[in-house]
Amino acid sequence: MNFFLDTLILSVIAIVILIIILVSIRQINQFERGVKFRLGKFVNIINPGWRLILPIIESLIKVDIRVKAVDVPDQEAITRDNISVKINAVIYYKVADVSKAVLEVENFYYAISQIAQTTMRNIVGSVDLDTLLSKRDDVSNQIKTIVDKLTDPWGITVENVDLKDVSLPQEMQRVIAKQAEAEREKRAVITKAEGEVIASKNLAKAAQTLSSSTGALHLRTLNTLNDLSSDQSNTVIFAIPIEILRAFEKNDSSAVIAKLAQKFIKK
Repeated sequence: MNFFLDTLILSVIAIVILIIILVSIRQINQFERGVKFRLGKFVNIINPGWRLILPIIESLIKVDIRVKAVDVPDQEAITRDNISVKINAVIYYKVADVSKAVLEVENFYYAISQIAQTTMRNIVGSVDLDTLLSKRDDVSNQIKTIVDKLTDPWGITVENVDLKDVSLPQEMQRVIAKQAEAEREKRAVITKAEGEVIASKNLAKAAQTLSSSTGALHLRTLNTLNDLSSDQSNTVIFAIPIEILRAFEKNDSSAVIAKLAQKFIKK
C-alpha cells in the first residue's frame, strides 16, 4: 500500500514538473525578439530559439522586428491656399530598439498611426495645392522626417511614407480640368505663332531673292501659271504681266523662262 502511494505521489510530481517545463519553454522566431521580465522588472532581451521562462515569476513579451505597414485612414485637411482635400498614406516602420518599444509606449502601432495622422494634416496645411500635387515625394519625405523624429524615443525607425491618394472636391476637379485645357490651348497658340514666325522669315528670304533677280520673279510667275493650268477640271482666267512679255525681248532673260512660256502657251 505504501509502495503504491509513493509511486502515485512520484508520478503526480513528475507530471507536474513535466507540465511546468512544457509551459515554461517558449519559442522565439528568427524575426522576433523577446523582452523578459522577472517579478515585473525588466531583465534582458532574449534572442531567437527555445527559452525557459519560469511560470508566475517570469514573463515574456514578443516583438516582431520586421518592417511593417501602418495604413493611415483618410484625413481631411486644408492646404495653405484654403482648399479642402482628403489624403491617405501608408507608413513603413520597424522596431529598432525592442526594450524601448515595450517600456516607453503602451501600443506603438496605435501611437504611430495617431502621430502620422496629425503630422499629415499639419504638413498639408503648410503647402499649397500645386505643391501637394506636383511634389508629392517631397511632402512624403517631410512627413517621414517628422514621424521618425517623434517615434525615435520609442525605438521605432520609419523607413518610408507613401501618400496613396489625394482627393479633391468635384468643383475643384472641374477647375483643374479647365486650367489643363487652357494650358493646352496656350501651347497650341504658341506653337502656331512660332510656325508663323518661321514662315514669315522664309517668305522674307524668298522675297529678297526674287527681288534681287527679275528673271527669278518671272520664272516663279510662269511656274505658278503652269501649276494652275495642269488641272483640267478647272477653267482659269489670268492676265500675263507685261513685264514677263518684255522679258523675252531682253538679252538677260533666261532661256528657261522662254521654254516655260512656250510650254504654257501650248497648254
